[in-house]
Amino acid sequence: MRAMLAGIALVALLTGAALAASKLAPKEIQTEFFDGKPFTAATTSGTKFKLVFSPDGKMTREPQDKAGQKGEGTWKLSKEGFCTQWKGNASTCYTIVNVDKNKWSVVKGAATVAVWSKAP
Repeated sequence: MRAMLAGIALVALLTGAALAASKLAPKEIQTEFFDGKPFTAATTSGTKFKLVFSPDGKMTREPQDKAGQKGEGTWKLSKEGFCTQWKGNASTCYTIVNVDKNKWSVVKGAATVAVWSKAP
């Protein structure tokens, strides 16, 4: 019984370490995404946008479908990830988790709010 509990604890520890290892640090987010090059964002409801985060702290979004609104705002790095403020809205902070090659989850609290992807 003790061996089984130890095994379960080890699996939980390794799973937690693997998940933590896939979370991008703020500087990694800046290097990967905030370079002025466009990438695709898809909301959990399926709306797609072209996003551009410029090195100077500005950002734009352009809908790729009929749904969604064009927008502009600002970004900044935070202790855990990054924060955005779209014009007319309050600031919101997120973390980024790598889920696959060229695919990342944008996470607010415990919920995934979008998936970012780049063409290979």
